Amino acid sequence: MRRRTPHRRRRTAVLSLLVTLVALVLMPGTGSAATEPGWWNPTARPAPDSQINVTGEPFKGTDAQGKVRGFVDAHDHIMSNEAFGGRLICGKAFSPQGIADALKDCPEHYPDGTLAVFDFITKGGDGKHDPDGWPTFKDWPAHDSLTHQQNYYAWIERAWRGGQRVLVNDLVTNGVICSVYFFKDRSCDEMTSIRLQAQKTYEMQSYIDSMHGGPGKGWFRIVTDSAQARQVIEQGKLAVVLGVETSEPFGCKMILDVAQCSRADIDRGLDELYGLGVRSMFLCHKFDNALCGVRFDEGALGTAINVGQFLSTGTFWQTEKCTGPQHDNPIGLAAAPEAQKQLPAGVSVPSYSGDARCNTRGLTELGEYAVRGMMKRKMMLEIDHMSVKAAGRAFDILESESYPGVISSHSWMDSDWLERLYRLGGFATQYMNGAEAFSNEARRTDALREKYNVGYGYGTDMNGVGGWPGPRGAGTPNPVRYPFRSADGGSVIDRQTTGQRTWDLNTDGAAHYGLVPDWLEDIQIVGGQGVIDDLMKGAESYLTTWGGSERHRAGVNLAAGRPVAASSAEWNPFVSYAPGLVVDGTRATRWASDWSDDQWVQIDLGSSQLVRRVTLDWERAYGKAYRIEVSADGSAWQTAWSTTAGDGGLDTARFAGVPARYVRVHGVQRGTQWGYSLYEVGVYSG
Repeated sequence: MRRRTPHRRRRTAVLSLLVTLVALVLMPGTGSAATEPGWWNPTARPAPDSQINVTGEPFKGTDAQGKVRGFVDAHDHIMSNEAFGGRLICGKAFSPQGIADALKDCPEHYPDGTLAVFDFITKGGDGKHDPDGWPTFKDWPAHDSLTHQQNYYAWIERAWRGGQRVLVNDLVTNGVICSVYFFKDRSCDEMTSIRLQAQKTYEMQSYIDSMHGGPGKGWFRIVTDSAQARQVIEQGKLAVVLGVETSEPFGCKMILDVAQCSRADIDRGLDELYGLGVRSMFLCHKFDNALCGVRFDEGALGTAINVGQFLSTGTFWQTEKCTGPQHDNPIGLAAAPEAQKQLPAGVSVPSYSGDARCNTRGLTELGEYAVRGMMKRKMMLEIDHMSVKAAGRAFDILESESYPGVISSHSWMDSDWLERLYRLGGFATQYMNGAEAFSNEARRTDALREKYNVGYGYGTDMNGVGGWPGPRGAGTPNPVRYPFRSADGGSVIDRQTTGQRTWDLNTDGAAHYGLVPDWLEDIQIVGGQGVIDDLMKGAESYLTTWGGSERHRAGVNLAAGRPVAASSAEWNPFVSYAPGLVVDGTRATRWASDWSDDQWVQIDLGSSQLVRRVTLDWERAYGKAYRIEVSADGSAWQTAWSTTAGDGGLDTARFAGVPARYVRVHGVQRGTQWGYSLYEVGVYSG
């Protein structure tokens, strides 16, 4: 055996040498393989097509702490050309027939845009423009053209190559806008449109896959859980999440304050959306519906939407004075003649008091059911567009369950809610504003992100009829200088060219999705590396929120069905307000005390339990000052938590865990002229 060892060593050495030579030949940058495209380049891109104008390998893997990296766009509308009747947003994100078919204007915009009615409404002027897209792109896409495709697949590819790793594609539509718009080629039913947009997103994934060698090979990956998203990002690809932003989800519109849907409709709708791959959604958008009231729009657009509100619901927006520091947007009072022509004879948009900034409508009972239904399905709630009253109640519900799945994706949440969102474990972005405004707002909220150790994101809202950053001008002293390095340093990005048009952020602004990397470079120049660093942490923070939602488990209510005693119970010959009704599991009943202070209701848990959290669902007769008290024997009490600033609604008291058999809610000062009244009390160890 020993005599044969040298022979084996020589054979092993020869094999090792051969393996090394083969590896050297096949390595990128050597031998014949040097001319082969990298994994990130398609092998069969259509010709002709848009250029990407980015060189270098997209970054892969995780950082030294095992965290993913990359930018997050939490609010985009890739397929909104399929919405609103199919003729509001002109052009497609992709077409098997090629770019000339994808990037062409709506038929009625030819020959000069005279019939581009929505262009006129949103942009002003007379709506006239050169309708030709490919190959000249004389007038569109543009940062202020709201009716033309900005999400062509190759432009999204450029954004991915520039460092973006999460893209939320919000399936969006509005049945009323569809119904009143002059041009359409399909149904205005919102759920039908959402189904179609989801289907088209999957078709786009397959279209991109076909360029890269087959199913699963492309960079555009629709994901349905956070672990899958992490895997995609670690591979250096783009994780695409489906969301929904629509005005009447599940048919939950409201007509003259009467809901047009039921709990069964909500369950069916949520199940269907989940099956389509949707993991985040808005419950209301632009118009009040059977689920919640909305945060208003301003200016002429607000007037136009208020007209739509009337056409949809039979009522205009209604306002009241706000009860806290948060407020909704001022209602648009400027005239919107084209929209107002749609009102019936004798009906006009009302005027509003300047000191009444809050929508009277909050989260309805059906809305609360939908929020809890989303939590059961581990979906993330988009809080933007909710009225202050609706958002506040939604936060109450999420806090009562310690549920982290809350997203503010494009600056439509009152900024005073931000710490509340971060405390829960939620994720926030800012609308795609100009570099200076975006950077200033990012710096303003930087201390909160540092406190909660979270990253940041942006919501481009492309194809969302919002407007995007205009040019800072060729003469600006600190322009974007082409070519530039991507934020990770691994890619070189030059001006973007499609057909005969080359865009420059300095002179064209953020005209389409392909200019997102250029806009981020502008932010780095204007706002500094700190803003970019926070944005690069966005992918990890978004997935942390999503993963926390998936792992959430509803706590066991230790109080459910347990014996209850109280200092008093309001007497009524027709309705019972007995103490035991606070643990019967329904908001259809309640306990109510006599109309005086120093009232209490106590629950016997049956044995000593670790108590950390108590939830109180107040009726209108709430406690302004009250204590949560605990006891081992029902005689000696200690205060675990107290407040002197109760404001009713759904309160959650959290405190260091304490063993107790008895838990007591002790009212000290009433918030109203009546007594204390609670629908439900929950007691939890978690």
